[in-house]
Amino acid sequence: MPPVPTTDRNLAHRPAPGTGSGVPVGGGGARGGGARTGSGARVPWRARVPWRSRVGWGVAVALPLVFLATFFVWPVVEIVGRGFVDDGRLDLSGFGDVFSRPRTWRVVGQTLAQAALGTLGAVLLGVPGAYLLYRCRFPGRGALRAFVTVPFVLPTVVVGVAFRSLLVDGGLLGGLGLDGTFTAIVLALVFFNYAVVVRTVGGMWERLDPRTEQAARALGASPWRVLRTVTLPALGPAVASAASLVFLFCATAFGTVLVLGGRRYGTVETEIWIQTTQFLDLRAAAVLSVVQLVVVVAALTAAGRARARTERALTLGGPAATARPVRLREPLDAVAVVVTAVTVAGLLAAPLVNLVVRSLRTPRGWGLDNYAALAVPQDTLAVSAWQAAGTSVRTAVDATTIALVVGGLVALVVSRRPRRTSARRAVAGLDALFMLPLGVSAVTVGFGFLVSMHAPLGLPVDLRTSPVLVAVAQAVVAVPLVVRTVLPVLRAIDPRQREVAATLGAPPGRVLRTVDLVVALRAVGLALGFAFAASLGEFGATSFLARPQDPTLPVVIFRLLGRPGAENYGAALAASVLLAALTAGIVAVCERLRRPGIGGAW
Repeated sequence: MPPVPTTDRNLAHRPAPGTGSGVPVGGGGARGGGARTGSGARVPWRARVPWRSRVGWGVAVALPLVFLATFFVWPVVEIVGRGFVDDGRLDLSGFGDVFSRPRTWRVVGQTLAQAALGTLGAVLLGVPGAYLLYRCRFPGRGALRAFVTVPFVLPTVVVGVAFRSLLVDGGLLGGLGLDGTFTAIVLALVFFNYAVVVRTVGGMWERLDPRTEQAARALGASPWRVLRTVTLPALGPAVASAASLVFLFCATAFGTVLVLGGRRYGTVETEIWIQTTQFLDLRAAAVLSVVQLVVVVAALTAAGRARARTERALTLGGPAATARPVRLREPLDAVAVVVTAVTVAGLLAAPLVNLVVRSLRTPRGWGLDNYAALAVPQDTLAVSAWQAAGTSVRTAVDATTIALVVGGLVALVVSRRPRRTSARRAVAGLDALFMLPLGVSAVTVGFGFLVSMHAPLGLPVDLRTSPVLVAVAQAVVAVPLVVRTVLPVLRAIDPRQREVAATLGAPPGRVLRTVDLVVALRAVGLALGFAFAASLGEFGATSFLARPQDPTLPVVIFRLLGRPGAENYGAALAASVLLAALTAGIVAVCERLRRPGIGGAW
C-alpha cells in the first residue's frame, strides 16, 4: 500500500507524539470538551495525557503546596494553637478574655476606621489619576506613571519615616501639628496605596470599548453624565477590585503605623506585635490573629470576585479606546489634571523630597555627615547601615528566587481553565490559598517560625539560627505578588495557540516551553521587581528572625529611630533614603526588562 501523503488535513487529525489527541493538559482540549476518537467517542483523560505530563503537573501543584504548608500554614497554626491549647486541651476562653478588654475594641475600631478612610481617599484621588494617565496623552506620561508607582514599592518603614520627617517640628508641614495623629496615618496609607487604584482602574479604563461613550455623547449627554451613567458603571469591577486590595493593605499595615502611631493609634497588626514581643501574651496575639484572618479572607473574597468580573468585562468588551490629547477646556480633563497635580505634588512628592532634604541637615549645618555615619555602627548596633544594606540585598535575592519559582508554578497551574466544575473550584481555591500571606500578620508568621523551626519535620537541624529562614519568610510574602503579576498574562493566552502547537506534533512539554513560558517571560521583569521590593522592605517577620550580627536595613532604621539623639535620627533618615533609592532603582531596572503593554495585576 502506498504511503498516505502528509497533507494539512491529515496533519490536523494526527495526534501529537505521546498523546491521544494532540492537546496538552489544561489547554484548549480541556476547555472545549477533551479529545475524541474518529467516531466521536470521548477518550479518557488518562489515555490522552502521557504519564510524564501528569507527573510534571503533579509536581507543579505539590511543590508550592508543600512550601506553603511548611513555611506558612504550619507556623501560623503553631502560634495560634499555643494560644488556644492549654495542657493539651482546647480552651477558647481567650476570646472572652481578649474581647472583654476595652483596648481590644479600640484597636479593632481603629483598624477598620484607618482602612476605610485610607481606601476612600485612595479611590477618590486614584480614579482621576487613572483617567489622566491611561485615557489621556501628554508629554511625560510614562515618567509620571513610573513615579506614582514608587510609593507602593517603598518599604513601609521608609514611608513612615518620610511622613514623620515631614510632620515633625522643623519639617515642611511641622506647623500643622499632625505628627503622631490619626490623620497622618491615613495620609500615609493613601500615599502607599494610590498606585494600586491608578494602575488597576487605569488598566481597565484604557481598554474600555469607547463606542458606548461616543453613543451617549451623540445623544446629547454631557461629559459628567456620560461619566456617571456609562463609564463608572463599566469600571465598577476594577474599582471594587482595587478598593478591596487597598482595604486589605491598609488593614494589615505594620511598619507605617508603628512608626507614625505607635501604641496610641495601633492596628490589629501592631497589637499582635506588641502582645507578642512586649507582653508575651500568646493567647491575646492568637485571638487577634484569628480576627485579622477573618478580615483578610473577606477582603480577598471580595477582591477575587471583583477581579473575575473585571476579566470577563475585558474579554467581552469591544475595541480598546485610544489615548487622546489632554483638553483643558473639557471639564473632566481639567478636574483630572488639577486633582492629579495636587496629589502628586502634595501627597507623593512632598514626603520624599522632604526626606532627602532632612537627611542632609546635621547639627553642624548642611552636609553629608548623616550618610558618612552609615559606614560605621551606631551606638549598640553590631553592624553599619551599609553592611545591613548588603545583607538586605543578598537576602532579597534569595527570597526573590524562591518566590519566582513557587509563584510561577502557582500562576501556571491557576491559569488553566478546566471544564469540570470540581476542577475549576480546585484551581480557584489554590489561587485564594496563595493570597493569604498578603493579609495574615507577618509578625505571626515570624514568631511562628521561632516556635516551629527548631526541628522542622523531625530533622535534627535548627533553622532558627540560619539566615536562610529570613529569605524564606520574605519569599512567603512575595509569592502572592508574583502570582498576581504573572497570572493575568498567562490567562490572556489564546488556547488555540496551544492547540496549533500540539497539532503540529509538539508534545505537552514543548507546548509549555514554546507557548506558556515564552509569554510568561514578558511579565517576569515586573514580577521580579515587585518580589525584590517586597523582600527588601519586609519588616514584620524579619524583626523576629534577623540575627543581631546580620540585621537587614529596615531593622536598622527602626532601631535608630528608637534611640535618642540627633545623630541617630539623622542616620535613620539617611538610611531611609538609601533603602528608598535602592528599592526604586531595582524596580525601575526590572520594569525595563518587561515588554511594553504587560502590566500584570497592577
